[in-house]
This record gives sequence, C-alpha cells and structure tokens, in this order.
Amino acid sequence: MKPSYHPILLFFFISQLSFFACVGSSTNSTALFHVGVVLDLNSWVGKVAQSCISMAISDFYARHQDYNSKIVLHTRDSKGDVVSAASAALDLMKNVQVQAIIGPQRSAEAKFMIDLGKKAHVPIISFSATSPSLSPTHSPYFVRTTQDDSSQVQAIVAIVQAFGWGEVVPIYEDTEYGNGFIPYLIDGFQGIYTRVPYRSVIPPSANDFHIIRELKKLKGNQTRVLVVHMTASLGSRLFALAKEEGMMTKGYAWIITDGLSGMLDLMTPSTIDSMQGVLGIKPYIPRSKDLEDVEMRWKRELFLKDPNNKMNELNLFGIRAYDTTWALAMAVERVGPMNYRFLKSQTSENLTDLATLGTSEMGPRILKTILNTSFKGLSGEFHLVEGQLQSSAFQIFNVIGKGERVIGYWTPKKGLSQELDVAEKVAYSTSMADLKKPIWPGDSITIPKGWVISTKGNTLRIGVPMKKGFTEFVDVKWDSQTKKTTHIDGFSIAVFRGVLGKLPFGVTPHFIPYMKADGSSDGSYDNLVYEVHLQSFEAQLDNISA
Repeated sequence: MKPSYHPILLFFFISQLSFFACVGSSTNSTALFHVGVVLDLNSWVGKVAQSCISMAISDFYARHQDYNSKIVLHTRDSKGDVVSAASAALDLMKNVQVQAIIGPQRSAEAKFMIDLGKKAHVPIISFSATSPSLSPTHSPYFVRTTQDDSSQVQAIVAIVQAFGWGEVVPIYEDTEYGNGFIPYLIDGFQGIYTRVPYRSVIPPSANDFHIIRELKKLKGNQTRVLVVHMTASLGSRLFALAKEEGMMTKGYAWIITDGLSGMLDLMTPSTIDSMQGVLGIKPYIPRSKDLEDVEMRWKRELFLKDPNNKMNELNLFGIRAYDTTWALAMAVERVGPMNYRFLKSQTSENLTDLATLGTSEMGPRILKTILNTSFKGLSGEFHLVEGQLQSSAFQIFNVIGKGERVIGYWTPKKGLSQELDVAEKVAYSTSMADLKKPIWPGDSITIPKGWVISTKGNTLRIGVPMKKGFTEFVDVKWDSQTKKTTHIDGFSIAVFRGVLGKLPFGVTPHFIPYMKADGSSDGSYDNLVYEVHLQSFEAQLDNISA
C-alpha cells in the first residue's frame, strides 16, 4: 500500500528543504575565482615566484578562513619565450576562463599579453615586467605591482654626480627590458651634462666570443664608468668575462641596476668573486616580523622539497610575487560574488582562437578594485598610483667579499644619505660625503677618475702653433734645414707637462709645430682645431695671441 501525504504538509516540507539549502549555499559555500599564472618555470625568478605565490595563497586563506571567495591557480610555463607566453595566456582566457593573470615574468612577453587582456577584459598583473615602455596608463588592463625601471634613474644619476664622473657607458641587453630603459637613463645623464659616448648592446643569445669582442671595444675606449642593465643570466657571464679581460681592476667603476642587484643572492661564489668592487642599487625593503616569518618558512619548505637547492634566499621578485597574490585575493573578496562567466564573441567567423575570445564580465570590477587596494605587505606599503607602485627608497651597496655592504640610500626627496632616516636633513644631496667610502675594483680605495686618455704607444701628439710674440707662453724654435724642433718651452708647456705628471699612467707628450711646409706660421687657430678633429693631433696648445 502506497503511503499518502497531505498536500499542505508536502508543500511545507519541500519549502523547508529549499530554505535550508539556500542558507547553506550562502553561508558555507565558497566562490572559486580562477587565476592564471604565467612564468618561466626553468628560471630562478620563475621558480622563486611560483613558490611564493603558492605560499601567499595558503597564508591568506589560513588567516581569513571566514572569507566567501577563494583563488584557484592555473599555472603555465612560458619557457622564456614570447610566443609560448602569449599562447599560454590565450589558453587560460579561452579554455579556463580565468578572471586575472599573474605574470608575465619578462617585459618582452608582456606586450602581446597586455593586448589580450585588454581584448578579454582580463587584468594582467605583473610583478617583474619593469620596462618603462609598458605603461599602465596606456594599457588599462595592465597592472604593475612593482616600480618601472625609470624610477631608479635618478638614483644612478646621483651616484655619478657624487663621484664627479663626466662620461658613462651603458651596457645593456638587446631586449624590451634593456631597450626600454636606456632612453630614460641617457636623459638623466644629459640633465647633469654627463656624456654617453658609446652604448654597448649585447643580445641575450650572445656567446662568449661576442661578449669578449664587445668588452675589448669598451677597453679600447677612454670611458671607465660602466652601467650594466641586464638580467642575471647574461650579467653573470659578462662580469666573469670582464674579469678575464682585466676590466675589474683599479681605475674602473661599475654600477649595476636593480634587475641584476636583486639576484646576487642566487649567484655562484665565482660570479660574486668576479664582481668585487661593483656598486649596485635596489629597492629598499624594510625588515619586519612578517617578512622574517615568511623567509624562514620559505627556506624550510624549499629545503624539504630539495635539500640541494641553491635558492636559499628569498629575493625581491619572490617578495613582490607574494604581495601581488595577497593584493589580488583581497580584491576578489571585496568584489564579492559575481557572474564569473565570459561573454561570447559576437564575431560570426570562427577562424582563430583569438577571433572567438570572449570578454570577462567580472574583469572590470576586479581591475578597479585591485587598483584601489592598499595594505602593508612584505615589501612595505602596497599602494598603486596610475596602475603601478611608486619609487620610495633605493639601497646603494658595494659588492665586497661574499656579499653586499650597504654604503647609503637614495630617496626622491633627500637624495643620497648614509642612513635612511635622517630627520635633520632637508636639502636634496648628491654629495660623496653622504655615502660611505666604497672599495673599488682591484681592491682600491682611490675613486676612479672615470676615464683614460686614448694614446698610441703612450705618446700624446700635441699641436703647437708657430707664431711670433708672447714667447713667454709658447716659444718654438725650428731648424729649417734639419726639419726638427730645437727648442719648445714656455709657461703653457710647463703647465701641460705638470698636468701630465699628475695622471695615474705614463704619457709622453710629443710637441709638433703646426706650420706651413716652408716653416712659416700657418696663422690659423681654426685650422689647428680642425686638425684635432681629424685626429692629426690629440690636443693643441696656443699662446695668448690666439
């Protein structure tokens, strides 16, 4: 016999089930937010960043167990290739329908990914694509959770001013990362009337022979102040070969930018040994209990996975990756439950994956929220201005022994200072006195002059005019029969010899009378100057009658 139910009771029973089901879904269910991660997993930066992103997810939701949202990561390997990075991003947007992407790692990979993000309304959030040519203000779906490379230009300029160097040669890699930075650096040097007589551009694929050939060019030039803007893989090879070429010796000054400075902890002892005396700058990261706790746990987890792993220090890239993940998780929770779907493309021609890429309904809200997210992260205050972090303070260090020795700081307001918090300091400083004394290449304490005179056989050819009068300054006697100078003297000659005697290298002046073929005075100072331009002479002297 079938059981019978009263219609009213049955309706009440079903209503109660529906009510509790709704309550349970709103209070206990967690909205999953899918995020793509695009990194070069075979690189140092990629490995460190991947581990820090995973740790940040674990830490964030362990601390916020009552949150109603949770990020789910979908990691792809860019393999350090522009095409692979773009393909990975397209796959994540089309097939996984991620609502945001952390990455890419390199500036060159970012260009096309930024365009994809704009098309799909998916924020592209990079903690390491630092080229100034990638502008968040011109690319609305690009978010840079670090400073761009132009922020360190004034710190480098201040160092050059402090030591009084009049010429600088940049050495940089032929990538988006290198090429995007150099115009800003040169503009900075022009502002202090420092010449850039030569630019050394080295492709990442260069072999040792190519690098050595470029180093020999630099060695043959007179400039001895070199600014290196490279990633760690190319920069470590450059310094090893520079040491072999005798360019890490007394008289040279080397400055490395923060892309290379941030990776010193991961370099081999032999690489560090080849960089002795180098000056470097990198963003200042204040020490905190949270940072020390994360560093300790990161080292422990890494050791448990691989006891032979050489990545024993958490660097700036890992710290930025951690803060980036934390910021995104905060933004997701603030946005709250939304429709996470992609709207289908309106195109009728399904010719390519790109043509059928839809748009994220949630993307604009996530973008707006993360741009307005502020908190105190591992690296300090996380606050975006016009889509990226702003420069605060840079640490200036000297590579000595097995590591770094801090010699000062630079801030936009105070310039150079030996200590970061100098309350009484008001004026902007580019004074050498506001830095601790460095140890230069060759274990020297003498400040490099920054240049040497390019000579042939250590002989300097000096053009001396044949003129009458004012012999107290330049007095030239010429034997018309032997075609030789019998006497060159005077105040200008004595001063010039005295200056040469103060140089740190031996140079013998060869005074050559400037005159017509018959031995008579040429009488033209402009012609003599032009002969210097033609490299007939390295320099010229004149008497007061000119």
